[in-house]
Amino acid sequence: MQKFQDLYFCNNLIDKRDNCYHYKYIFIFRFYWMVIIVMAIGVFSGCSSRQREASKETVYGKMQQEQVVVAISTEPSTLDPCQGWGHGNMPLIQSTLIKYNDEMSFEYDLAVNYSLDETGLVWTFKLRDDAKFTDGEAVTAEDVAFTFETAKAAQASIDLTFLEKVEAINDTTVTFLLSKPTSVFLNTIASVGIIPAHAYGADYGMNPIGSGPWKFVQWNPQEQLILEANEDYYGIVPPIKKVTIVFMTEEAAFAAVQAGQVDVALTAATLANKTIQGYHLERVTSVDNRGFTLPVLPNEGNVTEDGYPIGNNVTCNLEIRQAIAYAIDRELVAEVALNGFATPCYSENDKMPWNNPSVMIETDVDYAKKLLTSAGWLDSDEDGIVEKDGVVAAFTVLYPSGDSVRQAVAMAVAEQVKQIGIQITVEGTSWDDLSKRMFSNGVMMGWGAANPYESYCLYYSKGAFQEDFYNPEGYQSEKTDKYLSAAMEALTIEAAYENWQLAQWDGETGTCMKGVCPWVWIVNVDHLYYVRDGLDIGRQQLHPHGASMPLLQNLHTWRWI
Repeated sequence: MQKFQDLYFCNNLIDKRDNCYHYKYIFIFRFYWMVIIVMAIGVFSGCSSRQREASKETVYGKMQQEQVVVAISTEPSTLDPCQGWGHGNMPLIQSTLIKYNDEMSFEYDLAVNYSLDETGLVWTFKLRDDAKFTDGEAVTAEDVAFTFETAKAAQASIDLTFLEKVEAINDTTVTFLLSKPTSVFLNTIASVGIIPAHAYGADYGMNPIGSGPWKFVQWNPQEQLILEANEDYYGIVPPIKKVTIVFMTEEAAFAAVQAGQVDVALTAATLANKTIQGYHLERVTSVDNRGFTLPVLPNEGNVTEDGYPIGNNVTCNLEIRQAIAYAIDRELVAEVALNGFATPCYSENDKMPWNNPSVMIETDVDYAKKLLTSAGWLDSDEDGIVEKDGVVAAFTVLYPSGDSVRQAVAMAVAEQVKQIGIQITVEGTSWDDLSKRMFSNGVMMGWGAANPYESYCLYYSKGAFQEDFYNPEGYQSEKTDKYLSAAMEALTIEAAYENWQLAQWDGETGTCMKGVCPWVWIVNVDHLYYVRDGLDIGRQQLHPHGASMPLLQNLHTWRWI
């Protein structure tokens, strides 16, 4: 229509010829402008589209930067601290009165201070007044008292037998009355998460409420656990806003890393030497030890309360146990059995502040042989195995079937001690069978905790021949008991540490390998994780036994960089 209007306008101004030329130029002029406008619209539309796509990528990238997927091999049986959740580690969802810092020293969490009276029996804690459970209710001393009363009644993995009474004095003050001085009280409560008295029920372990840095979202047993950052946390709110913890075997987790499906994955020493694009390996030192328990009594026909045989006529000899301890090249075991992902181990608590550094021994094969020959162990029939009074230096070491780490370490040691004339048969079996045979055979065990109470469990005489796996070898010593009791009842940390160390070695005897040697300690295994590049998992504490949950102790500090 516009063209015809233009043509009419031309006819009224100039002659026909000029009209035609004028119309031609006007048409071309307007056509060019139309093309320019269309192109501009296209350009602006393209910019707008790219901006929208860029915006989408920015939003998606931000979402990715605010969440993390972690693959571990061990799934908790409950999220209830009174039933053992968080024992030995940070309970994530719940807060604790005090907690460990990176240096394995205590610092305040829900508590703002505490005191111990001169009798060593009454502990008083003052609480912060700004902590809330994720349902909005305030955390009070009543919740603390309820937590410890419930935990003691449950008699789960938390030993509170020394707790006589816990009482809320007011909303922010709680007192604990102990039956006797207990120096490990702080170590014990450092992993007991506080539960809400008003919201605790039979299903709490599957649907918990807490006041910690993480908020429970969802748990699909044998699949995944989902947590979100607690935005109302009284401390520093985690930079990561969503955490999905998936439960996988180490092999499945390795495959998930290769496929880029997870951000962090626990892995095994046999897999950790592989390079995966976009990931790097984090190697965390630990007190997660592996060692042999060796029966210290002869087989005289005695049995446990449940009827299982006690004693071994080879390992009951101190020179046998010590010869094995000195013959082992622990660094070589770490290299051969675990691709170098382990460090030599000399006690149940290497690197901990209560450990006695003098327990360390050097590999000395000649000394090991001398111990045996001096005690009358000779290879009279030249079969490579020494014997004494008709007893051949051969015995069995058990390990739980399917545990490739324990198997590899045991096999490496068995190979090394052949050079001193001792034959060890390594046998995998079920935990049920192992629990019946551990009092008369060597066992490849694993321990390691952020609590010196573990030493008490391992060596106190009353714990011998129990079903809890601590002291199946039957170690008993009045002298050791005195040191352990003194450590437990000490009124200061310094006095406690001194006695823990004397129990290990007092210059003449002790629980260590240069002493009575009920255990032959071999290696502390490194905890190994594939971590996606760009994710900072922070400074890891010295890990205790078990590589899954210790990884998450500092989860609230993780961040993308």
